[in-house]
Amino acid sequence: MNYRMILRLICYILRVEAVCLLPSLGISLFQGETAAVIGTAAAIAISAGLSLATFLLPPSDRQIGAREGFLSVALCWVAVSLIGALPFCLSGAVPNYMDCVFETVSGFTTTGASILTDIEALPMGLLYWRSFTHWLGGMGVLVFLLAVMPMGKGKNSLLHVMRAESPGPQVDKLVPKLQNSAKILYIMYIALTLLQVVLLLAGGMPVFDSLTTAFGTAGTGGFGIKGDSLMSYSPYLQTVCTVFMALFGVNFSVFYLLLLRQFMKVLKNQELLLYLGLMLGSIGVITWDISQLYPSLGEALHQAAFQVSSIMTTTGFATADFNQWPALSKTLLVLLMFVGACAGSTGGGMKVARVLLLCKAGRRGMKRMLRPRSVSQVHMDGQTVGEEVIQNTYCYLAVYLAITVLSTLFIAFDEFSLETNATAVIACLNNIGPGLDVVGPMGNYAPFSGFSKLVLTFDMLAGRLEIFPMLLLFTPMAWRRT
Repeated sequence: MNYRMILRLICYILRVEAVCLLPSLGISLFQGETAAVIGTAAAIAISAGLSLATFLLPPSDRQIGAREGFLSVALCWVAVSLIGALPFCLSGAVPNYMDCVFETVSGFTTTGASILTDIEALPMGLLYWRSFTHWLGGMGVLVFLLAVMPMGKGKNSLLHVMRAESPGPQVDKLVPKLQNSAKILYIMYIALTLLQVVLLLAGGMPVFDSLTTAFGTAGTGGFGIKGDSLMSYSPYLQTVCTVFMALFGVNFSVFYLLLLRQFMKVLKNQELLLYLGLMLGSIGVITWDISQLYPSLGEALHQAAFQVSSIMTTTGFATADFNQWPALSKTLLVLLMFVGACAGSTGGGMKVARVLLLCKAGRRGMKRMLRPRSVSQVHMDGQTVGEEVIQNTYCYLAVYLAITVLSTLFIAFDEFSLETNATAVIACLNNIGPGLDVVGPMGNYAPFSGFSKLVLTFDMLAGRLEIFPMLLLFTPMAWRRT
């Protein structure tokens, strides 16, 4: 076990976090927000001070194995969340540190679940930091380091890190060199974010609102800067967000294929086809179901499209209180929470690729029941899927369901309804944010106890990191030196 390399990675991340906090400090200084300036400056000093440990560490082997990859990713996400919560706590904006951690973890994991009851009372500098955590966490904090600096040496060092942080059943490199793949991902990520900012500005949205909304959309996070989320913005601005939420829920390798003009590969991508099919089909069903609630079919379509795009991509923005919609629509939205976005996107959930893989593996299992001696393989996009990937998918599903059940049981001590508890866990584990009843789109997570918030915080981290890196933190075997 290379403990020094793990500590070095954590220090690198804290150094990056200190730099990322500077714009928030600048906004607070410009706005004259004294308490926010003190809190943010103190957080920067603490983060930078802790990161100096890298200069005190003796030279070490920079090889990153599978264990180091998983553990360092989990520890880095915990570290940035604990430090990232300090501006809220030290400024006095959110006095309870557990609430600060919950809010920050929700930001970095792009969940969008909030404990704030008066969002607009938060200082502008902290509102910016709160939304920017979505953008940082969307593509992954360690993927960012992969793009800007070499972190480890060895044939598979970078792959072990990226595999632990990237969403989906397996990691696909865009180009042979993994560091170049990370750079390409971030270039596309930045380009799409800037394009959305331009379109929002063109619709009359203020600069600050455009930036924070684009951060939430790009990271598929959903933190808004208004109490009603995006409800008070114009239909044009809501439509822009609808489209970009759907785009950021697509596997980024599809955008790379489009840049290479490999259009046939895109058109034959099975995950993309299922993703679009589920989204468009759900929009159609919900539009029909809620048509009586709105003055026109066009308004019903607009609301259905926004909510489906927001929930399926696990963004969590809202333009309507779907808690008041008919049972069919609410049920369909909850099912979409489980499915989530595409692998290799910034969205959460189980991922469309896993759902497709489970369906294909299930069909193969039924075929083998009828013909026990037959030999059949699972294929996706014309390629054979290895048995290891299929077994890992089964394992992921089993642990995913176990965490869902146990978390729902743990937070039941707060005596909320089953609808509240179950959808709160589903929303946090799938990094969505809003659920139903108390945690609906117009509600929040403030009523939960400290213990329940701790459980849901773990769920958010586990959901963002594909579960296993967080579980390995509590596995003694993972910490052994050999």
